[in-house]
Amino acid sequence: MGSHPAPSRAALEPFATLDPAALAALPASTPLTVRSAALSAPHLLYLGTGGGKLLLFSLQTPSSPEFLRLLPIGATRPVSAIVPLPSVARVLVLAEGILLLADPLLARPVRRLGSLRHVAAVAVATATATATDPSSSSSCSLAVAVGKKLLLVDLTLHEADELEVQTREIPAAAGVEGITVLAWIGDSVFAGTKTGYSLFSTSTGQAVELFTLPESAGSPRIKPLSGGDEAMLLVDNVGVVIDRSGQPVGSSFVFNSRPDCIVEVFPYVVVAGESKVDVYRRKNGAHLQTVPIARSGSGVLTVASNNDGSGGDVVVIATAYKVFCYRKVSAVEQIKASLRIKSYAEAISLLEEFESDGEISKDMISFVHAQLGFLLFFDLHFEDAVNHFLLSETMQPTEIFPFIMRGPNRWSDMVPRKRYWGLHPPPKPLEEVIDDGLVTLQRALFLKKAGVDTDVDEDFLSNPPTRADLLELAIRNIIRYLCVSREKTLSPAEMEGVDTLLMYLYRALDLVDDMEKLASSENSCVVEELESLLDNSGHLRTLAFLYGSKGMCPQAVSIWRILARNYSTGLWKDRANLPETDSFKTPVDKKSGEEIAAIEASKILEASSDQDLVLEHLGWVADIDQELAVSILTSEARENQLSAEKVVAALDSEKVGIHQRYLQWLIEDNGCDDPHYHTSYALLLANSAMEAFHLESNSGGKNDKEIDSDIQFIFALRERLQLFLQASDLYDPEEVLDVIAESELWLEKAILYRKMGQENIVLQILALKLEDSEAAEQYCAEIGRDDAYIQLLDLYLDPKNGKEPMFTAAVRLLHKHGKSLDPLQVLERLSPEMPLQLASDTILRMLRARVHHHRQGQIVHNLSRATNLDARLTRLEERSRHVQLTDESICDSCRARLGTKLFVMYPDDSVVCYRCYRNQGDSVSGRGRNFRKDAIFKQSWLVSR
Repeated sequence: MGSHPAPSRAALEPFATLDPAALAALPASTPLTVRSAALSAPHLLYLGTGGGKLLLFSLQTPSSPEFLRLLPIGATRPVSAIVPLPSVARVLVLAEGILLLADPLLARPVRRLGSLRHVAAVAVATATATATDPSSSSSCSLAVAVGKKLLLVDLTLHEADELEVQTREIPAAAGVEGITVLAWIGDSVFAGTKTGYSLFSTSTGQAVELFTLPESAGSPRIKPLSGGDEAMLLVDNVGVVIDRSGQPVGSSFVFNSRPDCIVEVFPYVVVAGESKVDVYRRKNGAHLQTVPIARSGSGVLTVASNNDGSGGDVVVIATAYKVFCYRKVSAVEQIKASLRIKSYAEAISLLEEFESDGEISKDMISFVHAQLGFLLFFDLHFEDAVNHFLLSETMQPTEIFPFIMRGPNRWSDMVPRKRYWGLHPPPKPLEEVIDDGLVTLQRALFLKKAGVDTDVDEDFLSNPPTRADLLELAIRNIIRYLCVSREKTLSPAEMEGVDTLLMYLYRALDLVDDMEKLASSENSCVVEELESLLDNSGHLRTLAFLYGSKGMCPQAVSIWRILARNYSTGLWKDRANLPETDSFKTPVDKKSGEEIAAIEASKILEASSDQDLVLEHLGWVADIDQELAVSILTSEARENQLSAEKVVAALDSEKVGIHQRYLQWLIEDNGCDDPHYHTSYALLLANSAMEAFHLESNSGGKNDKEIDSDIQFIFALRERLQLFLQASDLYDPEEVLDVIAESELWLEKAILYRKMGQENIVLQILALKLEDSEAAEQYCAEIGRDDAYIQLLDLYLDPKNGKEPMFTAAVRLLHKHGKSLDPLQVLERLSPEMPLQLASDTILRMLRARVHHHRQGQIVHNLSRATNLDARLTRLEERSRHVQLTDESICDSCRARLGTKLFVMYPDDSVVCYRCYRNQGDSVSGRGRNFRKDAIFKQSWLVSR
C-alpha cells in the first residue's frame, strides 16, 4: 500500500476515558498497570493488571462508565490475556502460564482450568468450528499451546452450572516449540512462532508449514477476521490476509510501523503501536484515520473490540494507567461530516464504500443522494444535482416544484416537508437560487484576492458563469429530471404538476418542438394553468395540440382555423421555419403551414362525433385540401357516424369531387340503399364523365404526354361509372339517361336501357353503335330467348339509317347459334342481297342439325316408352309373387303369430301383420330397412333380356 496519506476522515470517535484505579477506588499507594483488555457483549469491559487483578466495568452509559467489580487472582500472576466465553458463561484468563475461569460478572473466585502449566497461547474456536454440534449454544472449544504440545480443550456447560472439560492432543503439532500466538478458524488452527507460521487441521490432524519469518520480523501476530472466514498474519509491518486453508486472499495491509496489537471493527481494521492507533478499511487496506495516544509509563498499547459477529462498534485502547473508549462513527455521520465541509467527492466515495459494505440502508442511500442533490443545486452545480436526484428512489418530483413556481400555488400543499440534515436552505425559485449563488461567488472572488481560501468551486472562480447561462442550465436539468419522473408511478395530482411545470420550463427556453410533442401526446397538463401563458406568448400551435389532447375539440379546431388563415395571409412564417410534426407523411414532402393546420384540424374532426363541429369547419379544410375533407367525412374513427342527409346538404355544390367521394363511401363502404343517394351518385359520375369527355374533345394544343394522361383519366372515370351503373339497381336510369342522352357514351346508354328493359335499343347500341358482336350475342344469351338472336340477325341484315348490312357478323351469328334457331325464320330474314357462298355452309349445317335434333328426339321418346313399359312389367311381377305361410309364421315387426290375419310383404321379403304395416307405412320394412334411403334394385326386362 505504500505510505499513507493524511487522515481523511474520522472512522472512530472517543466517547469515554477511564482511570481504572480511580473508578475502582484503589489507594494511590497501590499502583495499577493494565496488561490486557477484553470486551464482551453487550457492554462489559474486562481489564487485567500486572498485579493479578481482574476489573469489570460497564459501558452501558457511554458518557459515564461504571465500575462493577474487582476480582484478585493472585498478586504474582499478571494477567496476559482475557477471553470471554459467553457460550459457557465463563471468562477465560491466562495468567503466568495458567488458565483460569471466572464467571462473567466476577462474582465468584476464579477456578483453574485443568492442571495445565506453562501455557504460551490460547485461542477460542470460531462459531463454525465448535465441537460436533455447531448449533449448540452451551459449548465451546479452545486451542492451547503448552510447551511442545498443541491441545484442544472442549468445554460443555451442563445444568447446575457444571462445566465438563475434555482435552485431546493434535499429534502433528508434537515437537513444535515456541508457539506464542494461536488462532482457530473453521477446522484449522494457525500457530505462530518466532520462525514462522503453521497450520494444523483439527479434522485430519495434518500439519502444513505456511511460511517462515525473517530474523528481523519480530514477534508473530494472528488475528481472525470477518467473523471467522479469514485471518491476518503479521510479517514485520505487512498484514497478509489468508483463508481457512492458509491461501492468501484479497489485499495485504502495509502499516507505517510494526503493530503491537490488531483488532477488527467491521468494516475497519484497527492496529496499535508507537503511541498511536491507525484505522484501515478492511476491504482494500486504505488508511483512514490516525488516533494519537498520549501515554505515561512503559509498555505497549492494548486494543480490544467486541466485533464478534454481534455487530459491536466499540474499541478500547488501554495504556498502562488509562483506558480510552472509542466507538465507530456511523456511516450517516461520516457522510454528514463530509457534506458539512462541502467535500462532495469524499461524501460520494463514502456512500459508495458503505453501500458496498452493506453498512447503510437502501432508504438512507436514497436520502443521502437527495441531500447531495440539494446541496449541489444551491451551489449551482445543477447537472450533478439532478444526477443525484435521479439516483434517489425516495425523492419526490414535488420537492422540485418550489424551484419552478412561487407559492402559494395549486401544488403548494403537495410539497413534502422532509427533514433533511439542515445543510441547505429551503427551496426557492430558481432566479433567487442563482442570484444568491452569484453573490456567494463574488464574495469568494474577493476573499481569494485577499488570500483567503473558500469552499467555492475553483472552476467557477476561474471562469465565472453568467446569470443567463446558469438559468438555462438549471432549467434544462430540471426538465431532464421531470422527464424521467414522468415514467414513474405518480398520483394524478403529481402527474398534473409534473407535466404542467414541464410545459412552463419548455416555454421558458422556447423549446417549441418539445412543447408541441408534450402537448400532442398523452399528458396530464392542467389547461387552466397554461391557456393564458401559451396564448400570450404566441404558442398557439402548442395550445391547439393541448386542447386536442384534452378532448377540447372546438377550441383546438378554432385555433387551427385561425392559424390557417394567418398562414394564408402571410401573417405567420411558412415552410422552412415550421417544425416537423407527425403530420408529415414523408420528410421529402414539405408542407406549408396552412396545409399543416388543415391536417391537424382534420385529425381532430375525423375522431369527433360532433356533427355541428365537423360541418362548421369542413369548408375551410376543403378549401385547402379536398382529400382531407373526404377523410373527415368518411372517417371510421368516430363513434357515431354523421347524418348523410345533413352532410349532403352542407356540401358545397362546386366541390363535386368531395360530394362524389362521400356518396361513393356511403354506398360502397357503408352499404347505403337509399335510391336518392344512388341516383345522386350516378348523376355526379355521369356529369363528370360528360365534362371530361367534352374537355378531351377540345384539347387542342396539348402535347402527347398530356393527351395520354387525359385519356387515362377519362377511361378511369368512365370505368367507375360503368361499374356502378351495372352493380346498382337502386338509381333511376331515366334521370341518368337524360344527362347523357346527347353524348357519345354509348356503353353507358346500353347499360341504362338494359336496366329499363329496352332490349331492342340495347342490341342496336351493341351491334350497330359499338359494333361489339360478342357483347350483343352475350346479351342475347342473357335474355335466354331464341327470338333475341333472330332480332339481332335482323339488325345485322337491315341496319337502316343508310348503313350497309353486316353480312360477316350475321354469318358468324348463324355459325355460333344457328343450331338453336328456327330455319324457317332464318330463311325468311335472309336478304336477297346476301352472297350465297357466305351463308350456304351455315344454312346447310343448320338444317342438318335440325334433322339430327328431330331424330334424336324420336330416339329418346321411344327409349322412354320402353323404360316405362319395363318398369310396369317389373312391378307386376313383384305383385304376383306367391308367398306360403304356416302356423308358425310370425310378424317380423311385433313378433305375433300371423295365423289367419292379413299380412303385407315388403320388397326385402320381410312379412308384417296389417296393423304393423299401417303403423310403419311403405317406406320402412319389418326388418327396419328404409327404402327411401336404401333402395332395392332388381334387374328389369331391359337388363335381363
